[in-house]
Amino acid sequence: MFPSSSPETGRDPWPDGTRPQPVGPSRGQPPAPRGGPAVDQDDRRERSGPRRARRGGEPARRPDDEAAEPDEEVVPPVEVRRSLAVAVAGFAALLGVGLVLGAQTSGPGHRLPFAFIILGVQMLFVLSWTMAMRPPAVLLVAGVSVATAIAADAAAVQTDVAGLAPLGFVAVGGFVLGVLGQLVRRVDRVRVTDSLGGTLLIVVGVVAFGTLIVLSRIPAGTQAITVCLTASGVALTVARLTDAVAPWPRLAPQVPRGAAGVVAGAMVGTLVSALLGSYLVTPFTPTRAAIIGLVAAVAAVLADLAVGYAEAGRLMAGEPPTMWIARHMQGPLGGFALAAPAAYAMCKLVL
Repeated sequence: MFPSSSPETGRDPWPDGTRPQPVGPSRGQPPAPRGGPAVDQDDRRERSGPRRARRGGEPARRPDDEAAEPDEEVVPPVEVRRSLAVAVAGFAALLGVGLVLGAQTSGPGHRLPFAFIILGVQMLFVLSWTMAMRPPAVLLVAGVSVATAIAADAAAVQTDVAGLAPLGFVAVGGFVLGVLGQLVRRVDRVRVTDSLGGTLLIVVGVVAFGTLIVLSRIPAGTQAITVCLTASGVALTVARLTDAVAPWPRLAPQVPRGAAGVVAGAMVGTLVSALLGSYLVTPFTPTRAAIIGLVAAVAAVLADLAVGYAEAGRLMAGEPPTMWIARHMQGPLGGFALAAPAAYAMCKLVL
């Protein structure tokens, strides 16, 4: 049997009304701190605040520091000059018509008229791109590019078998000559690394036009030139005209181009190529013509857009602008230069 009363019953109470605590720490409870001033828990929370992760040893940033940072400077968009966009569209249309009509003059044993037309376009390409990019030793690069263009056209006309291998050798030789010529000049040796990209683009661009001569020598090549260059010319013209009317949405504030023009140009160029394919003979069909026209139109429009971005980058870097007519001819010429090898590749793959 257990007692009904507690063992403390009957004992005298403690004098102070409190029970003495044991000397050692009680079981299950940590000992109290021995020294140091008493710190209130509320003050400790306010003083510590929320902790933030630090990266690279940098001190943690507080909200007030973030609010003190200045806002980024808003760059106003470049104004779109409508008259200039219409003028560039007209130049692209004239260039496309000249190349398409020149391709119709080409025939077995009569390649020289088309070769002279291509050579004239190559001279315009060299003039505009060297004036816009301004590589070191401009005259040297321009001279090597002109010599490369003449050699590429001669190789495209005189070779027994129509192919791109002779043009590839000419392009490599022209690039090597351009780089060596700049290395010889002691003044330009410091900037030779910067000039490699410019020299390569100019040399490859003039050789790319030579692929149209090679394409005119293979079966169905002249028809492929008609479809692809018509699609490219229409795409470039429609894209520039759309920028003159509705240059939105802007792709970049520093580039006076809109996404509506790029998309509309590629779509209308593809539609025109499909219509041409319905009137051409076998092996052309509307579907095949639309496919090769789409590739050529997209290549031309994207090359034209890339030229605009490159020009905006040069202006932002502080380089002075060059001759205005050379800058604005650069885009359509670059578009046709990229559309030419695209037409050759699609003719080999699709037709």
